[in-house]
Amino acid sequence: QVQLVESGGGLVQAGESLGLSCAASGRTSTSYGMGWFRQAPGKEREFVAAISWSAISTYYADSVKGRFTISRDIAKNTVYLQMNSLKPEDTALYYCAAAEPRPAFSNYHTTTGTYDYWGQGTQVTVSS
Repeated sequence: QVQLVESGGGLVQAGESLGLSCAASGRTSTSYGMGWFRQAPGKEREFVAAISWSAISTYYADSVKGRFTISRDIAKNTVYLQMNSLKPEDTALYYCAAAEPRPAFSNYHTTTGTYDYWGQGTQVTVSS
């Protein structure tokens, strides 16, 4: 089992920045693909960003491309999401997720079904 704990959420104004962290513990592995997803009230959970086990490859949702950056510190078993130029539509509960090792890091890592472990979420609220 892998436990994921997100932190760093909060209330900010539009245009400001916020950084999220996701600490992994338990049966951790550097081979996990990691992702961030978000879910706004009344909406389905949607993909935000993903990063490969090597941190060489990343995917981003079109809605956050150029504003959000995903990164990971393998030694600390921690994944980060730096969010800049935040918009009210970024308001959501943000989840960190980990995927068991796969033969390749691909766009499958942009879908919720690829992930095996989830954190409890951290709330991000952006006021206009």
